[in-house]
Amino acid sequence: MFQVLLVDDEALARNDVKSMLDWENHGFTLCGEAYNGAMALSMMEQHTPHIAILDVSMPLMNGVELSRMIRDRFPKVKMIMLSSFDDYDYVRTCLMNGAMDYLLKHRLTAEALLMLLDKAVQELQSEEREHEARSAQTKMIERLSPVMLREHVANLARNVQDAGEVLQTYARDNELYSGSITYGTAAVQIVPFLLLTESYTDVQKNRFVQQATEVMQMAIGDIQKRTVGYVGEGRFIVLFSSEDRSEHTVTTQINQAMSSLAHSLEKFLNLKCVYAMGPLCGNLRLVSSSCSKANQDMNVQFDQISNVSILKDSLFMEEQKQLLLFLEQLDGERMNQIISTIFAVLRSQPVYAMTVQIIVSEMLHLVEMAWKRHFPHASLEDNGPIPSRNELGRIGSVTELEKWLLNYYAHIVEAIKEQRAGGGSYSRHISKAIQYITDNYASNISLDITASVLNLNPSYLSRLFKEETQMTFTEYLNRVRIKTSCMLMESGTYTLKQISSEVGFLSYTYFFKVFKSITGTTPQAYMDHLKPSKK
Repeated sequence: MFQVLLVDDEALARNDVKSMLDWENHGFTLCGEAYNGAMALSMMEQHTPHIAILDVSMPLMNGVELSRMIRDRFPKVKMIMLSSFDDYDYVRTCLMNGAMDYLLKHRLTAEALLMLLDKAVQELQSEEREHEARSAQTKMIERLSPVMLREHVANLARNVQDAGEVLQTYARDNELYSGSITYGTAAVQIVPFLLLTESYTDVQKNRFVQQATEVMQMAIGDIQKRTVGYVGEGRFIVLFSSEDRSEHTVTTQINQAMSSLAHSLEKFLNLKCVYAMGPLCGNLRLVSSSCSKANQDMNVQFDQISNVSILKDSLFMEEQKQLLLFLEQLDGERMNQIISTIFAVLRSQPVYAMTVQIIVSEMLHLVEMAWKRHFPHASLEDNGPIPSRNELGRIGSVTELEKWLLNYYAHIVEAIKEQRAGGGSYSRHISKAIQYITDNYASNISLDITASVLNLNPSYLSRLFKEETQMTFTEYLNRVRIKTSCMLMESGTYTLKQISSEVGFLSYTYFFKVFKSITGTTPQAYMDHLKPSKK
């Protein structure tokens, strides 16, 4: 039986409505009568009816106000409004408050009332079915573990034995991909994954992967029909299912979804990605082969094995030594030449190729090494002018990557020079003198040459330099040279004679003498001291 509450301040009107129908014969029970809004609300608090028949015109709280409160406090209750007046404003307001309909008392008939009551029942039953369906879906989703599902999908691309069989069993037990008769896959690679995450902690990397997974899943739709799994090292696999038999239709659907996925990654996370699609198949057991083909096509694009080893062995190990030397010497011109030489070979590779990722990663590592040697207690991230590595996520070509890296190295050199110049703690003349030493210490410079460049009197510059740095010009120059020589020794790639020449000493004997005077030990002893840490 459906419970009906009758609310009207006129007893005669209530009796007319009660006597109009054989309520129980039609499946209804009058569960109560109220003669004002407050009483109605109190009764509904005790026992909530299915349907409420409300008079519009009542004292204290009219039916319009009561309908609003019922909507807010008892939203499942169906409301039928009765009134003696045909007022459009009342009608509109009551309907806005959720009333099903609005009837005039003088036109009320048993047939009209019963029709509205049956309509209310139909709406209640429809809402109940929707609620049960949502509850069932919610329970299934709660039972379904997205983490476990994604792991099963990822195992398809990891060549785990019987991964297709396991996924099919899991899908059947959890009512996944229901009604699907065609399946397809796509391998997805985040382009700058290695460069962006190499300095991340495990927690940061996991958060990054989770964000990317969520954005991709949002782009392609329902996880129970289309599922994103993370394989590793920036590689994802996407499993598609479709109820359509047409290969052309399904392929079009997958292409559209992957286009949306790539667009969403770029829009929300500033990440470039590339993808390769596997062939369609008619059974979850066969999806592993589709994954293998998608991964194979992606790996061919990456050319992961041969290019990395060839380039690292034949080119980069030697170029790395030169790049580190010029970086330590803050020689921007020769540094740019080396970077351009490296990229002359890399330009034949796609930007997402592992070859490019590994070599650029090494080049960024050189920057970190140089920075830490100059400023062991200062963080690169804290230096505002230096470009953020997050910008790498938007780079879509090797040419763009080369430009970014040249700009990055240039900012690093300028930041080191600025720090060496005292960061604003010296006067304008001495800051320029220190900057000149920083730029030219590897050449045959002197106090006279520096003073001439700065348009200063040598004696004046000498006196000012001593006052502000507590060192003579030559002492400061030698300290810069010896500090740089120590950095080059720590790199382990140069002989002592090479280092002596590279930092600006014309005589190895003089280098030996100055080194021992400043460090308290000989260059060879310093080199020997470094060896245990290199093991």
